[in-house]
Formats: sequence, C-alpha cells, structure tokens
Amino acid sequence: MSKTKKMMAGVLTTALMTSLVACGSTTDQARPAKPKDKSCDKWKWDEDTQTYYCSDSSSSHSGSYYHGGRYYGSKKQLTSSSAYKSFKSSSSYKSGIGSGSRGGFGG
Repeated sequence: MSKTKKMMAGVLTTALMTSLVACGSTTDQARPAKPKDKSCDKWKWDEDTQTYYCSDSSSSHSGSYYHGGRYYGSKKQLTSSSAYKSFKSSSSYKSGIGSGSRGGFGG
C-alpha cells in the first residue's frame, strides 16, 4: 500500500471515529435524566415518544410510560394526554436528524 493510501485510510478512520463519538454523546446529552421514582428499577428509552418507560417486570408500573412525574399505562394514553401534546409541540421534543424520528434518508 502506498504512503498516500495509508494516510487517507488513517484520515478516514479518524473522521469516522470522531463522528461516531460525537453522535453518541449528543444523543445521551439530549435525553432527560432517568426518572428516580422508586416504583421502578429498570428504565428504557423510547425513541418514538422521547420518554422513558418502565421495563421492570416486578414493578406494578411495568410497561408504563413516565412523563412529567406521572405514569401512563400505555403509549396511547401517553400520546393522547394534554401534557404530552404540549411537550411534543415544545422545543424540548427533538425531531429530525439524530432524534430517532422516522422518515428522510434511510428511515
């Protein structure tokens, strides 16, 4: 392999790694902190709603979505609530590139 090809491979690898690290940290920083409600020990992030849901099978809230200090028994209950609709229309709700929204390129 020529010196030029080795150099270009190194540059491309560095650029790829930098972009992957930047994407990961942006996503993590954009998310709100996990809820500290003691009724659930395991939280999962839901990309579609940009909220957390309880995945603790031993919790009475298992499968419930958590938003604004309140549990919602299903995604439908969450998305039809006035509090969630207000959140979704605010700048706190992320849409577009890097947010997990569907559509556009490859979505």
